[in-house]
Amino acid sequence: MQFDGKSLVITGGGSGIGAAIARAAAAKGAKVCVSDLDGDKARAVAEEMGGLGLACDVRDEAAIQELVREAEAAHGPVDIWVSNAGLGGGDPSHAASQPNDQWELNWQVHVMAHVYAARALLPGMIERGSGHLVNVASAAGLLNQIGDAAYSATKHAAVSFAESLAITHAADGIGASVVCPQYVATPLLGLSDKDARANLLTADDVARAVIEGVEAGRFLILSHPEVGKYAAHRGADHDRWIKGMQALRAKAIETFGDVSVESFYKLV
Repeated sequence: MQFDGKSLVITGGGSGIGAAIARAAAAKGAKVCVSDLDGDKARAVAEEMGGLGLACDVRDEAAIQELVREAEAAHGPVDIWVSNAGLGGGDPSHAASQPNDQWELNWQVHVMAHVYAARALLPGMIERGSGHLVNVASAAGLLNQIGDAAYSATKHAAVSFAESLAITHAADGIGASVVCPQYVATPLLGLSDKDARANLLTADDVARAVIEGVEAGRFLILSHPEVGKYAAHRGADHDRWIKGMQALRAKAIETFGDVSVESFYKLV
């Protein structure tokens, strides 16, 4: 799928990876609609590229349907949809210690938001015989985020749903991609571009990988290629991989005193 002249909508586009993808797509000639829970942030990013900025709570199916209607009224049928909205939390103590409302929040944002978008878009895309759905998941969807069970479980589900889209709708002329970045210097980690280093990429790095992956029609988009190697090790010997992750968790506790995501990235 090429971007020039295409109508693209991105959720969670007010900052970080979402904003970077919006800018990169606009630079390729796409007509961009930026949405975010914070409508002011969405509009600020959209103004940079003469696009449309809208508030949207992706937990609300009706809100996603309205986002589709407004984007199509402005730019025509949606060609590319990027489900990027996400969040991170952490386990207060044991692996099941996050309260139910946090598990439900992760499920709604990381899984059902993708389902709601596909439900709203697929009939039109099938009728037109074209379209591309991009679900931004995480390396945690192929591996695991130590210290955040709800995040890891729902990102695994996001990868699985993207696989279902790719398997089911290729014959309809519809592409599907899943993006699985590892650690990125974004506000989610309390970081900015100046904090980037070898394995801590910038949001722009991820955006370039997304643009290239969608143009090439790839399903799995890895901004951090090493994640593919880790996933292969996991598949080859799951018990050995678990032991390695146990050792990594122990190292984090020894080094930082905890396994918070905000410090964990320093070990990889």
